[in-house]
Amino acid sequence: MSSRTSRRRERLIRCLTKDDVDMADLMQISWQGIPADLRPIVWQLLLTYLPLPSAQRLNKLHVKRQEYASLTSLTFSKPLEQTIWHQIAIDVPRTRPGVPLWADPTTQRCLERILYLWAIRHPASGYVQGINDLVTPFFHVFLSFYIGMSSLRLRLSLPDHRSDGDPSTFSPSHLPQSALTAIEADSFWCLSNLLDGIQMNYIHGQPGIVNALNKMSELVGRLDHKLSQHLAQEGVEYMQFAFRWMNCLLMRELSVENTIRMWDTYMCEGSQAFSQFHLFVCTAFLLTWSQQLLEMDFQGMIMFLQSLPTQDWNDRNIEELMGKAWQLSNTWKDAQGHLGAPG
Repeated sequence: MSSRTSRRRERLIRCLTKDDVDMADLMQISWQGIPADLRPIVWQLLLTYLPLPSAQRLNKLHVKRQEYASLTSLTFSKPLEQTIWHQIAIDVPRTRPGVPLWADPTTQRCLERILYLWAIRHPASGYVQGINDLVTPFFHVFLSFYIGMSSLRLRLSLPDHRSDGDPSTFSPSHLPQSALTAIEADSFWCLSNLLDGIQMNYIHGQPGIVNALNKMSELVGRLDHKLSQHLAQEGVEYMQFAFRWMNCLLMRELSVENTIRMWDTYMCEGSQAFSQFHLFVCTAFLLTWSQQLLEMDFQGMIMFLQSLPTQDWNDRNIEELMGKAWQLSNTWKDAQGHLGAPG
């Protein structure tokens, strides 16, 4: 751990151990990344799931987890909305393919309940493909807390267990039921808080995404005219590649570890970060590949943009991307109302 990282960790611990956490201070410290062991509580504070005064937190968690249990019990006591359930049942096994955690039946049942309950509670949008991806960082992060807390006990009682503390390779079936239900409830409420800020992305016609793509196209035209012109001349439309970037918040383009680091910063950018700041992240992300794209034709660009070479990206790559997006945001955020507007 670098001395800079160590100092930031110490600052964060001091911030968290106050009787009443200072949100502005928490955001300022966390913007550059949150230590993995502190991330569960920091995310819950940043998303306002947990109250800032420490004395209120245990009661709030108890109330919200009980509320989730009651909602699931009530919702699943009624006949299922078959159209919604059918799509969820198709998408859940496709979530994070190749990652053992998401192939685990216990995880998949949790994901089904989270998605179905959210869809039933949000009839204006219902379930939309892509929302399944958005659950995964929350579940991963909150699971990590319980793995860390019980790792010694697990090794003693389950000698064949080989997760080494990595949620991606861990089977939640090894956890006590109380821990599993807490992870599921916390993931649901934090997902709900996130989606409240991007609801327009998922209602009929997905106007939030359409608007963001128009703004992104105009931004790229102003920032990299050569690339913008090349995309237009080759007939590449933003809907063909960047729709997924908006719909799934770049989660199909980046590893879950990269996504989690990116969300550290997003959560420190305020309630509109997953819509407004994300626009600048996607713009900076596209500009990252400008030189390669300029050498490609239509088919080459589409294939490249749908399978970008980010497999080896690490925290440093994400931090560079966040820095570029922050610069764009500082320059252009006040002009957002005019970007993408007709005329």
